[in-house]
Amino acid sequence: AGAVSEGELCAEWWTDFGDTEIDTAVLIALEYNHDLQTAAARVKRAAAEARIAGADLKPTVTLNLNASRQRFDFEGSPIPAGARQDYNTTVQSYGVALETSWELDLWERNLSIARAALADLQATEFEYHGARLSLAGQTVKACFAAAEAKEQVALAERTVESFLRSADRTRSKYGSGLGSALEIRLALSNLADARANLALRERRLDACLRQMELLLGSFPDWREAVPEALPVLPPPVPAGLPADLVARRPDLAAAERHVAASLSRVEAARASLYPRISLTAGGGTASGELSDLLDWDFTFWSLIANLAQPIFDGGRLRAGVDRADAVKDEALAAWGSAVLNAFAEVESSLASERLLVAREGQLARAAEHASAAETIALDRYRSGLVDYIAVLESQRAALSTRSRLLSVRRELLDNRVDLVLALGGGFVAEGEDVAEGEDVAEGEDVAKGEDVAVEDNEEKKVKIAP
Repeated sequence: AGAVSEGELCAEWWTDFGDTEIDTAVLIALEYNHDLQTAAARVKRAAAEARIAGADLKPTVTLNLNASRQRFDFEGSPIPAGARQDYNTTVQSYGVALETSWELDLWERNLSIARAALADLQATEFEYHGARLSLAGQTVKACFAAAEAKEQVALAERTVESFLRSADRTRSKYGSGLGSALEIRLALSNLADARANLALRERRLDACLRQMELLLGSFPDWREAVPEALPVLPPPVPAGLPADLVARRPDLAAAERHVAASLSRVEAARASLYPRISLTAGGGTASGELSDLLDWDFTFWSLIANLAQPIFDGGRLRAGVDRADAVKDEALAAWGSAVLNAFAEVESSLASERLLVAREGQLARAAEHASAAETIALDRYRSGLVDYIAVLESQRAALSTRSRLLSVRRELLDNRVDLVLALGGGFVAEGEDVAEGEDVAEGEDVAKGEDVAVEDNEEKKVKIAP
């Protein structure tokens, strides 16, 4: 989208996760994702529509060139005595004219329409940046899902190997007359269940990879961009983030621009109730000889003023004002809802992180205890102190807690991405390097992006990535 695609509303916040595969995946998605390319095309279309709307503020100048040749046939018509006996004649003419017309925008109807189109363009630009931000978030979360799926597959493979060894030991014990057929059946059932779980995890991994291919705009293979393991969660969110930070969100900026566009359309609709005054002027030359077109003896000119005042139109113009007012009310309500939703998303993400951290800690301890219990159960089973049921329960508990621990770690990472998206971009503590973004600019005096300034919080100053 020209200059729009070159600018960045938000910093490269995904680099905080410290994973080069994730960085690569996001850059590929931003370059090749087809949905993002569609959003960029919408910006170009909105820019063209803004230029079209602004054209009515300027005069229209038209150059007309014409040439004609006509033949008149008089055969069968009465001809006076003494007249030439030509029964037909040919007439040719040439002309050049310059015409201009201009509407005197006394009530600023055309100006309001142009302002509305400009606000629509700015809203579309913000929506484009929102699409970039959302795509980056989706890609990062898809990387997390694929990384967790890989770790779940590795865990399932280790579980199959462990259950296979347990089944072999059970057979050996049964062959020595120390075991029972029930223990063999339980061991084989455990092994088959582990293999089924492995197939399920592999299917989940394949689905994650397909999703990444769609996001990255490349089929069928970008698997080298998938992390081998989940990255470490970045440092906690700094305390005292200013509430104004949410104003960076592209969806809020777009909603505000939609409100501005609707207000301009209300003004345009009301201006349509007043008279429209236009001026039309023209001048040129016309002659039967092409060489006379530059001769001022054959010139003509005209000047026309026109005033049109609607008298009766069945209430169409009044209804147009009412419709514009309703659209304005709708845009205001949508903007208010978007603001409330933005703060709700921030609060939810902050609360979820606190609870997920607590859940991760408990699951980590549970996994540690389950692993120790599995080791103890296997040792006691070999010594004949417990039956195989205890071993089976300890193995299942260990597998379940390890799997849930991987899942909650991915949920923590996903929640951090949700928080970044809710805040409209990355954030870094004061003293760290902050990536500099570029201003958004649209050429040909169509639109100019505006930076959103965020004041430092007095309790704890936090620099916000642009």
